[in-house]
Amino acid sequence: MAPPSQLAIATSSLQRLVKEEASYYKELQQQEARLEKSQTSKDEDENAEYQIKQERAAIEETKAVFPPLRQRIVDALQKLEDQVQGAQQGGASEAEITKAKDAVAQAKKAAASEK
Repeated sequence: MAPPSQLAIATSSLQRLVKEEASYYKELQQQEARLEKSQTSKDEDENAEYQIKQERAAIEETKAVFPPLRQRIVDALQKLEDQVQGAQQGGASEAEITKAKDAVAQAKKAAASEK
């Protein structure tokens, strides 16, 4: 079996980064829901203050992931767009080019919806 082309590698990388970002957003929503739940049950639990503090710290750590991840996505997106242009001129397979273009469109759609 032939090794994957640079275009296929860049496509997979961008798809993985977009999926990773979506996963972090989902995790952030879950953490915020847990924080909300901890705050409402504050009177019932003697350890609530500590739990609230821990949840807030976890939320801040998750939020800190987004700027560098966003930059990695932008870089991967630019790299893939450049490779798509080169691949169209270089005669890469149509299937790889189509898959790469789909990945670019998904990444741009995800970026637009998160702003």
